[in-house]
Amino acid sequence: MTLLAGFDQPIEQSQHTFRLILKALSEPGVTVTLPDSPVWGALNAASTAMLLTLADQETPLQLCEAFKSEQVLTNIRFHTGAPLATRQADICLALWDSQLQAADLATLPHGSEISPEFSATLVVQIVALEGGQKLRLSGPGIENQREIAPCLPPALLHYLLERPQRFPLGLDIVLTCGERLLALPRTTHVEEY
Repeated sequence: MTLLAGFDQPIEQSQHTFRLILKALSEPGVTVTLPDSPVWGALNAASTAMLLTLADQETPLQLCEAFKSEQVLTNIRFHTGAPLATRQADICLALWDSQLQAADLATLPHGSEISPEFSATLVVQIVALEGGQKLRLSGPGIENQREIAPCLPPALLHYLLERPQRFPLGLDIVLTCGERLLALPRTTHVEEY
């Protein structure tokens, strides 16, 4: 299988991408652009950049079926060394597309009262960050309120509105579309309007 390019300047680009991911996580609902990122198969540029920046040998991954091509798996192994998780409880980073279902969300690690940091980060590749159900965000990193309207899979929209686990449990969610992403950490309150 053909190896695809990673970052042209791995150190500088991964540092820059890391800062942009932190900005998105600390300012929920703010869209950031990750320019000059490669694309691996069905993974868009923002999802690929997140893998190149956050995944390593100690980051067990879960990939939806659409992302499990030999091309994607070969490049993940070569560029990051990240293994696929063999147990649901070990998943650190999960990458899904718009086919995400409620059962998939329920099986991801949500942390525990003693160790909330053992929850997964969920990256969901969607078709658009605008034009969907209008949502109002509040919570840490948002001065008053912030409005977004991403085109979310129904199961994810339901999860965000209901947040079945009480804080500090839950999933940190990153939505990617092309080179852009926005984050909805577990601390963010989401409501329809």
